[in-house]
Amino acid sequence: MSFRKVVRQSKFRHVFGQPVKTEQCYDDIRVSRVTWDSTFCAVNPSFVAIIVEASGGGAFLVLPLHKTGRIDKSYPTVCGHTGPVLDIDWCPHNDHVIASGSEDCTVMVWQIPENGLSQPLTEPVVVLEGHSKRVGIVTWHPTARNVLLSAGCDNVVLIWNVGTAEELYRLDGLHPDLIYSVSWSRDGSRFCTACKDKSVRIIDPRRGTVVAEKERAHEGARPMRAIFLADGKIFTTGFSRMSERQLALWDTENLEEPMGLQELDSSNGALLPFYDPDTNVVYVCGKGDSSIRYFEITEEPPYIHFLNTFTSKEPQRGMGWMPKRGLDVNKCEIARFYKLHERKCEPIIMTVPRK
Repeated sequence: MSFRKVVRQSKFRHVFGQPVKTEQCYDDIRVSRVTWDSTFCAVNPSFVAIIVEASGGGAFLVLPLHKTGRIDKSYPTVCGHTGPVLDIDWCPHNDHVIASGSEDCTVMVWQIPENGLSQPLTEPVVVLEGHSKRVGIVTWHPTARNVLLSAGCDNVVLIWNVGTAEELYRLDGLHPDLIYSVSWSRDGSRFCTACKDKSVRIIDPRRGTVVAEKERAHEGARPMRAIFLADGKIFTTGFSRMSERQLALWDTENLEEPMGLQELDSSNGALLPFYDPDTNVVYVCGKGDSSIRYFEITEEPPYIHFLNTFTSKEPQRGMGWMPKRGLDVNKCEIARFYKLHERKCEPIIMTVPRK
């Protein structure tokens, strides 16, 4: 048996993570303490947005990427919500537009000025009202402009036209319980959801129907997440019956059995998956962990290949993920994370070493 068979050939086997220097971190930020499994942080090539503690309402910071170092206590925030903010998402088509969902049952869309905030922003461009309970998930459509999806604790998924502030589709009655995560497919024709009843559903929003459903994708009672991969497969994270954390890969044509299933450890933080379609690498960050694990998804079995782990001393409270167009590819950078600590945000750069 030749040596090549033992060691799998991969360009990304030696990818390594590196935190930036202290002066390039964002310091003195009071990161939100809400008990909700969202990332608490959203990044694009111009700004980093972080949900922060706020008295009497909900707020988040929007900092220009170059504004590193200590952030002044009096730095202006986006503070139009009357309840804590649970999720934020930058618009993929316009770097100055961000949406936020909150416990006050509304979704708000904000226009950030060219050079960042000089005074607190209290007036949203659009307020979207349609949920009867708090809104825990907001995510923009990947290809259509001005289309935003929101999901709330009322188990309803709403798809909005942000330009006219009206509901395009109201998907009610498809989920019997709390929705944990929503992910659009690459072309935006369908989306998949992970729900508290342990099912993963693939939904066609135009018809308002469930195209495919996998019951008990993960046996455990803790939160699951599901994301679409570029080729239409679905990657899920969840817990086994013995409360061990699991990863699984599913073929949407046949959801009977997972294509690949791996158990990680028995820690109790929810796993947040981030996927890079260009390199087919999935990064998995656990809330409260101090590590980022990464896996390569391939066409041949066992499909999910563990690459490596980036570890640091401090646990993470949330994680932001930079889109590909914001990376410095000349330095072989393939991913950049914005890791939230108790009081600061620390960028971590993933690079492929070149000889």
